[in-house]
Amino acid sequence: MAHRSDTLSRARAAHARQEWPATATSYRACEESTLDADDLAAYADAAFWLGHMDDVQRLTAAAYDAFLAEGRPADAGMSAAMLGIFHMSAGDEPQGTGWIGRAMRLADGAPESVIHGFLLFLTEVQPNLAKNNTTEAVAAARRLQDLGRRIQIPDLAAMGVHAEGQALLKAGHVADGMALIDEAMVSVLDGHISPFNQWTLYCFTMEACHEVADVARMSRWTDLAEEWLATRPAAAALGPGFGGMCNVHRAQLHLLHGDWEDAASIALAAAHHDHVRIDYRAEAWYVVAESRRLRGAPDASVAYDEAHALGRNPQPGRALLRLAQGDAEGAARTLRSALAAAGSDPLRRAPLCAAMTEAAVAAGLLEDADAAAAELKETAATWETSGLQAMAATARGAVLLGEGRPEEALAVLSEACRRWHDIGARYDAACACRRLADAYRAMGDEESAAAEAVLAKTALEQLGAPLPEPQAPDGLTGRECEVLALVADGRSNAEIGAALVISDRTVARHLTNIFHKIDVTSRTQAARYAIEHRLTR
Repeated sequence: MAHRSDTLSRARAAHARQEWPATATSYRACEESTLDADDLAAYADAAFWLGHMDDVQRLTAAAYDAFLAEGRPADAGMSAAMLGIFHMSAGDEPQGTGWIGRAMRLADGAPESVIHGFLLFLTEVQPNLAKNNTTEAVAAARRLQDLGRRIQIPDLAAMGVHAEGQALLKAGHVADGMALIDEAMVSVLDGHISPFNQWTLYCFTMEACHEVADVARMSRWTDLAEEWLATRPAAAALGPGFGGMCNVHRAQLHLLHGDWEDAASIALAAAHHDHVRIDYRAEAWYVVAESRRLRGAPDASVAYDEAHALGRNPQPGRALLRLAQGDAEGAARTLRSALAAAGSDPLRRAPLCAAMTEAAVAAGLLEDADAAAAELKETAATWETSGLQAMAATARGAVLLGEGRPEEALAVLSEACRRWHDIGARYDAACACRRLADAYRAMGDEESAAAEAVLAKTALEQLGAPLPEPQAPDGLTGRECEVLALVADGRSNAEIGAALVISDRTVARHLTNIFHKIDVTSRTQAARYAIEHRLTR
């Protein structure tokens, strides 16, 4: 009996110190049937931080029964709410909904406590955020803040402040929204809220920053999150990304920064985890696919298929893969469909617009490219985040260069390079440098063009990205060079269309763009240009 008492005391003391491995070891040495409700909840807490989700669900359900048996309905309701969260996170909506329903029944009529705040968050704040009902989300978030302050629970107040920030962010009020998110995160750093809610708010912050492409802020909070987790006794077991959602967003950040192998490794761990929601696993596979595409790996398409099979539209990545394989028109056609499917949400459309600009310029579809770049510019002006502004500048510069306006493109592409460098996006910065080199070359400044080209080549080599083919003169795309070579060969528009499997109308559009870029007015002059620049077959 004394031995059992000593073991239980050690377990409780370890839990108070948040020493999760020691907590779990000591509780495991006790007879589980002899543990009271608080001990079962503490044991479940330790199992969560150790990543043992099957044990978490079993122990939390046992704690729920024990709390009911001890006549503590509010605490039983809290256990039920946590089971709802765990099942929802694993993608099991029916069980999750059922447990939340039990929690609501137990909380009904009881004095205000933590359970009421959690249920307000789960049933009103989160659903309205997910549906972009920002007005309703703000109202619910403020009620949550008021409740937390009234009953003096800092966790609830911080959750409400953060949720209001997310809602304002979705509504386009970026400065106000981010200010509230940062305020909530200060509560996390101060250690005024529970570890579970620290973890939750870190994850929600990364998600919010990723949604609006605030890469600079996402990087900073991710660094702080990893520093915080390194102080947790179970850090080695949990891993630096916390779990499904956080791991996926952390992988996305590694992808942007050019750490492609790390991104793939982190994403694969999430993709293969049984307790990660299906939508997060799908996004994880998409990150894997992107890391493979950027490295030129032949199995990128397989990973896009995995993401697609789990419900994630594989665009714009699959279209960019098609573009890299030389099918610019096919890529643009696919992205046109993807934009139609994306609906009217500007943030959802932004990465598609960026890819559309790139593909449409390469295909000579300058009207489509201009429209996509203009939409991206408007989105960046509304949200004013580091990632969106970099994407918008890159898109605008590509269109100007494609239209044969290198002098205007120089300033815009210089800004794009600077913005990508500022947020540590090495691959995107290198691509912008390559376009900047094209602009200098079109202006006749070979020295500046060579300097930018060397910077881009060095960066791509360091990243392990496949080096692009040598650039054509005067901003000509690969397809335009093919058309020009056939013009020099004496082919008619119909013959060129047949050779390249494109319509006569598309050939005519290419010729218009070519004549404008190389400053000629006839096919004879165009043929001479092709010969002089060694673009003939």
